[in-house]
Amino acid sequence: MAGSFFNKISMAILLGALIALLAGFIAKKAVHPTMLTENVYKIEGVEAAPAAGGEPAAPAKPDPVTPALASASAENGAKLTKVCQACHTFDKGGPAKVGPNLWGIIGNKQGHMEGFAYSDAIKKLGGTWDYEKLNEFLASPKTYAPGTKMTFAGFKSVKDRADVIAYLRSQADSPAPLP
Repeated sequence: MAGSFFNKISMAILLGALIALLAGFIAKKAVHPTMLTENVYKIEGVEAAPAAGGEPAAPAKPDPVTPALASASAENGAKLTKVCQACHTFDKGGPAKVGPNLWGIIGNKQGHMEGFAYSDAIKKLGGTWDYEKLNEFLASPKTYAPGTKMTFAGFKSVKDRADVIAYLRSQADSPAPLP
């Protein structure tokens, strides 16, 4: 008697799964959704999704930092770089941690610290760190150098980026001139 009870329970579970599976199959055959080419409601500040089969839009560049540098605070930048100090040092001749030492970075080449194992994304950049390149990098390292090992999400505020850049500018024997 106990065996037939468990058989009934098992059959009920299997029947429920079969009905759910068939309902999903029938629903896919009965309904053919059409994807819209653009959103019906426009939402400010949200990028439109690419149309079906279209290419995704290129990420927007951050606001320029040059105007904000005039009123930037190196003291506030020093406070903001506390999150950076887990991976970077800022003192002259300081050692590399997970990331390279950032002393004298403005005006220096990208991938500047000799002997540090930079990711291929940073090695391929070339050029020097100027104010706008640092602005783009600090806004989103992964967007600026896709494939970088740096996991920091970035500073979203242009004022915060300007303050950090002002602090980095002060960390040099002879600070780079402001633009």
